[in-house]
Amino acid sequence: MSSTRQETSEIAPAKRPRSLFPPGTGKQLFNAIHDPVLVVSPVGIILDANPATIVAARKAREQIVGMGICKIIHGGSSPHLQCPLESFLQTCTPRVEETRLPGLFGEYLLDISPIREADGSVSKILLIARALTCEEVRKVDSMRTAQLAAIGELAAGVAHEVNNPITGIINFAQILLDDSKKNSLEEELLTRIISEGERIAAIIKNLLSFAREGDQEIEPIDMVDVVKTSLSLVEHQCKNDSIQIDTDFFNGPCPVNGNFRQLQQVLLNLLSNSRFALNERYPLPSPDKKILISCRPIILEDGSPWIQTSLRDNGTGIPQGILDRLFDPFFTTKPAGQGTGLGLSISFGIIQDHAGSIKVNSIMHRFTEMLLQIPASTV
Repeated sequence: MSSTRQETSEIAPAKRPRSLFPPGTGKQLFNAIHDPVLVVSPVGIILDANPATIVAARKAREQIVGMGICKIIHGGSSPHLQCPLESFLQTCTPRVEETRLPGLFGEYLLDISPIREADGSVSKILLIARALTCEEVRKVDSMRTAQLAAIGELAAGVAHEVNNPITGIINFAQILLDDSKKNSLEEELLTRIISEGERIAAIIKNLLSFAREGDQEIEPIDMVDVVKTSLSLVEHQCKNDSIQIDTDFFNGPCPVNGNFRQLQQVLLNLLSNSRFALNERYPLPSPDKKILISCRPIILEDGSPWIQTSLRDNGTGIPQGILDRLFDPFFTTKPAGQGTGLGLSISFGIIQDHAGSIKVNSIMHRFTEMLLQIPASTV
């Protein structure tokens, strides 16, 4: 979010309106609705909120009215990413979407309804958030899973089509480079062609990893061993960044049937993202610059045993408005040039191949928690 938007997202307490409704039936109905209801302006400023919103947000009314909608229901947004909800509000069009709202501490069906004046203009927009049931949440997760599976098939097809010609380009450029004169313009241009070609080849390799083509060997392993081995590979980097790593492991085995290398790749991707977020928030050493990793058995509602690995950092957090796109290939929250947007996509696919799930819970400027859940091995 730009600095200008941040400046307009807060209004001095003395200027905050008490209510948009005159005393009477309208205000009584507004207050009686059990679901969180907010009235916002097209630029995203909260004009009014019913009591259910105040309860769900766990804030005082004075902390909500007059603030930016993204700050209240999403927890804020990154400086280099505009909140998709705030962008959509400016279109003044209706919309219904299922989304997680960490500022309201739950999964909701968000109904966006512009209130049109007699002349057709829109100065107020009604937002109604209905909490989703467990069954509805599972349905949303399964739809996202199906969408990512389709994207994975498309990515694999594109990667195979591009792989052969780019290999030919690199090889032909190398032949020409071998015959070129030293320190010539021709040598410099051919070197650049090879370098860029190898960069494309690396992206293709990541795409194939996203499609999970490669080593698929499954064997009994201990998830704690996967975590410990991954930590040993990043321990030196974290120490140089003044990042403290705290662990909380179950005092016993955490067995799963899985591919050690692939699960290690997932942990390394998550640890890399945590390091980046912590360094962004704390450029200098800080006692809060830490990562907490836990691994332990859990029992789901249906009584089945699973192994849960949790990785939590106190970094910048992830803007809630983009959480639904977090696992899409080539989508990244990092500034331009600092991420390919494939790490979490690959991780999602790997965990799915292990019949598990990967979930994220984050609030801007507070924390990000990644939860990996894989069925426990009973053998």
